[in-house]
This record gives sequence, structure tokens and C-alpha cells, in this order.
Amino acid sequence: MRLLRLVPSSTHIGFMRRRLVAFAFTGALTVAALISLAVQGLNLGLDFTGGLLIEARAEAPVDLATLRPRIAALGLGATSLQTFGDDNSILIRAQYQTGARDAQTQAIERVRGVLGSAFEVRRTEVIGPQVSHELLVNGLLASFLAVVLIAVYVWFRFEWQFGIAALITTFHDVIATLGLFSLFQLEFNLTVVAAVLTIAGYSVNDTVVVFDRIRENLRRYTQMPLSQLIDLSINQTLSRTVLTGVTTMLAVLALLFFGGPVLFNFSAALAFGILIGTYSSIFVAAALLLHLSPVRALEAPAEQPTKVLGT
Repeated sequence: MRLLRLVPSSTHIGFMRRRLVAFAFTGALTVAALISLAVQGLNLGLDFTGGLLIEARAEAPVDLATLRPRIAALGLGATSLQTFGDDNSILIRAQYQTGARDAQTQAIERVRGVLGSAFEVRRTEVIGPQVSHELLVNGLLASFLAVVLIAVYVWFRFEWQFGIAALITTFHDVIATLGLFSLFQLEFNLTVVAAVLTIAGYSVNDTVVVFDRIRENLRRYTQMPLSQLIDLSINQTLSRTVLTGVTTMLAVLALLFFGGPVLFNFSAALAFGILIGTYSSIFVAAALLLHLSPVRALEAPAEQPTKVLGT
């Protein structure tokens, strides 16, 4: 059965000719993300900051301007109110109260008293500062270890040059995603950490497919210039890369637009990660190999294919 091709097999795009422009864009994106993380930081969710969360729903649209001063008058410290999904549902967040578990329960009951019978309280959560700190540290550690172990895997499967390229590429994808959340101050919670780990896996999967074809062609075309060989390899796998990206994006966009506010940040991270992961597997990982000079097999030269345009 013939496989579906979104990109014609005769496509010959000179990706390596554009690598310096891609490197400039990649560097600017990374620097912007790091600056945003240093200046604004991440908008950490309740999972990482600790505190109280109350979700409630009313029969009619909620007037937040009227409700905010009533909640603030309870003296619970820093509080925030926002609509959740529609104008009838709200999320109330409050800082962790001084005292034991009873203090948190009393604070929730006081909020319930302000809401009254007009609201149906659907969910309450209490996360202590120690637990939230452990979740933050473990989440960041998990992300870092995932990136490093991915690079080690690629190193052993291919060569050290491929491992370094995969390490830089995966770090780029993760930093760019964190920068997106920092720039727009999207809530960063445990579900977003799961999305970041998923992005790292997706990115390396795309990268390994391209690396596999590059390694195969390194053994087959021992006399071909490396830039032309990398372009050839990318073009040969381009249809698979585009098809995988498009089908995955369709599923993620369905979550983004129809999954509701609970899944919005998770879906936004995945959508951005798919785009940046597809880009980086071509313009970062493959282009880095051109400067790292992987070892070529010492075999008799095979028949050379048509030269890729633009190289």
C-alpha cells in the first residue's frame, strides 16, 4: 500500500543554505525566553505555590467587581478571583493560612459563607507550602533529567556529535516553551510540566528520524558534501515530519479549543511544542551536525543522487 505523502518525493529544498538565518532566529528566541524568565519569572500555579483553591458556579453570570471586595474583607491575605470556563463559574485562590489544617478549613468555610446559597461549590483544594515546594523541585528535576537522558540515549545510539546536537535542540525546545509561559504569564502547574516532558519526547522522536536517515546516507554517499547530504536526508524524511506534525496538531487543537480552561495551558504548551520541535529537528539539530562533523564511513562511494537545490 502506498503511503500518503504531503510533500512530493521530488522536493529538493536547500535547508542548510538558510541555517545561519535559522541560527539567528533560534538565538534570538532563546535569549528572549531567558530574559523573560529572569525578569518576569513563571506564573506558578497552586501546585507550586501552595494555598487554597475554591471552584464555584452560580445560576447567573457572576459580577466579579462586586464579589472581590467581599472576599478581600475576609482577611485571608492575597486572594484572586477569575471566571472559569464561562461567566457563571469562578475560581477563588487564597494564600496558605497560618496555622494547622483547621485554619485552612475555617478559611474555606468563611468563603462559602460569603458565596451563600447562590453558588454551588464544586471543588476545594488545599496544598501546603512544603508539598508545593517539593512538587516544584521535583518537576524541574524531572524536566532536566529527561533532557539529559534523551541526549545520552542519542549519544549511544549514534555518535557523540548527534548526542550534543540532540541535547542543545531539546534544551532549546524546553526553554522556548517556558519562555512562552513566562512572556504571557500563563499559569505553570503540574499539567504543564507533563506537557514539557511530552514536548521533549516529541522533539527527540522527530530528531531521531532525521538522524537515522543522515547516518544511513553517511554510509551510502561517502563522497557527497556534508551540507548536501544533510539536505538530502531532511528532504527524504520531510513528508513523514510534516504528516506527523499535522496529525498530532489536529488532536492538540481539538483539546485547545474544546477541552475547556482546565486543559488550555496543557494544550497550548503542546501546540507550541509541536511547532518548535518540528522546526528545531530540521534547522537546529540537523544544522548543528554540519558544524560538528560526524564520522563518515570509509566505504567505496555510491552513485550520487541529484544535487539538492540551494546548497
